[in-house]
Amino acid sequence: MPELRAGDRQWTVAPGTNLLDALNRNGVPVPYSCRAGSCHACLVQCTQGLPEDSRPDALSVEQRQQGWRLACQCQVVEDLQVHAFDPLKDGRPAEVGAVDWLSRDVLRLRLTPQRPLRYSAGQHLVLWAGQVARPYSLASLPEEDRFLEFHLDCRQPGEFSDAARRLHIGDAMRLGELRGGALHYDPEWHARPLWLLAVGTGLGPLFGVLREALRQDHQGDIRVIHLAHDAEAHYLAKPLQAMAASRSNLHVELWTATELPAALAQLRLVSRQTQALLCGSPDSVDAFARRLYLAGLPRNQLLADVFLPRG
Repeated sequence: MPELRAGDRQWTVAPGTNLLDALNRNGVPVPYSCRAGSCHACLVQCTQGLPEDSRPDALSVEQRQQGWRLACQCQVVEDLQVHAFDPLKDGRPAEVGAVDWLSRDVLRLRLTPQRPLRYSAGQHLVLWAGQVARPYSLASLPEEDRFLEFHLDCRQPGEFSDAARRLHIGDAMRLGELRGGALHYDPEWHARPLWLLAVGTGLGPLFGVLREALRQDHQGDIRVIHLAHDAEAHYLAKPLQAMAASRSNLHVELWTATELPAALAQLRLVSRQTQALLCGSPDSVDAFARRLYLAGLPRNQLLADVFLPRG
């Protein structure tokens, strides 16, 4: 039976046991969100021995050489010593600069890192509030904003969103791993139609991508579609409409869940050169993607980030 060690704890586990489960069940708290190797909240460092890893491509070569692994994707097959990510030692310090409600369900959190963070619009970052961690997409724009902005969906209770509700300006937080998802703006798209299709707080990272496209003076038509569960949930309606009023090539559409089937049925491509970026819940992103493919959009011109539910 392999032995697993973490800090001053040591115990035996059955061969093939999931590393994340083995740690959490034995008093070593390792956060997680998706259990799919996407969120990177469960990052741990193997200091002796190595687990069997089902997602070796999920981390960089440098990270793997340093022993970092995603616990949710690993099985214990030999004696293993693990250092769980410690936000106080391994994380970057940051301070709460603002916390306010954009709608009844969306909490905007702005953080000021102690040292500048180099990132691109559309990336996501693991946030730590005490020992609670959750990955969130960045809604801010580098070089334009002095803060890091995140839009938190608080419709359902959750450890991190509950902790975020209690935050105040000046509170200390820690930043975990910065990670690039599928969403970004490529200057080579300069003259092509650009569609940004967001579901719920999937609008956050696409708002950053939109601002980046406008900053680079995108010349093609830009179509922004925000799907929300009801009209009051279009939490960035006013800033989007103000941007559209000043840019003749920017068009904003606000859809609700009840309107989705009819709106999708009428969705047509103007050009097969269209570049589409999608972000939000799996079912809605899948519905958008299927309709775009049926309309003739080449698959390599669709980029998507899916917000996976915990567990």
